[in-house]
Amino acid sequence: MKLKQVAVNIENSQGRLFEVIRMLGNAGVNLRALNLVDTGEFGILRLIVSDIAKTRRILMEKQLPAMVDNVVGAEIEDKPGQLAALLEPLQNAGVRVVYMYNYIGFSSGKTIMIFRFSDNDKAIEILHESGIKLIDAEALGIYKE
Repeated sequence: MKLKQVAVNIENSQGRLFEVIRMLGNAGVNLRALNLVDTGEFGILRLIVSDIAKTRRILMEKQLPAMVDNVVGAEIEDKPGQLAALLEPLQNAGVRVVYMYNYIGFSSGKTIMIFRFSDNDKAIEILHESGIKLIDAEALGIYKE
């Protein structure tokens, strides 16, 4: 149950994030999750969107090359210690979290964490065995991959 994520480098300048987000919104692309990391002159913008193909096309037209990566979405209860409980079997199996961020939506006392693991396939197997609910593209309203 991997999700597709678009990653793009954008200049760390006034209004650049707004331009990218506005472009996608004007094209009818709905943001499902996002993460922006400052790396100095540029930032890495990671997006889970409703339409991967349209997003890549829009970004390429604006000369913003985008990479598509696989990530894993896992639902956890919004309670202290739940993230540690999710991570413990992965830690024990030697699976490292490369990065993570939170899904924009939130309902019924649960949240969704988005992960990139050192070994996504092994992480999916471990999380499944641990009874963690994994989230697929349909659950996030992703129409095209």
